[in-house]
Amino acid sequence: MRESESERERERERDREREREREREREREREREREREREGGWGGRDAARGIGGERKKERERERERERERERERERERERERERERRRERERESEVQ
Repeated sequence: MRESESERERERERDREREREREREREREREREREREREGGWGGRDAARGIGGERKKERERERERERERERERERERERERERERRRERERESEVQ
């Protein structure tokens, strides 16, 4: 008798665990849906129909433009450092 009660309790615990896992999966799906909405609807069914990808592409182009601007700023900083090193070498050679 006790064994069947403990078996039933284990079965109930497995059921509860399966339900918790289903709830976690539903929450993950809701989060994916919210993410698709934030990204302009480009995922899932919309992607198959080609809907909403323009906003994503435009954001990517803007990020690329920003990266290029940052690379240009870095090149300018490097040129300035090189000019400063050159001036420093000239000063040292004048002193000698």
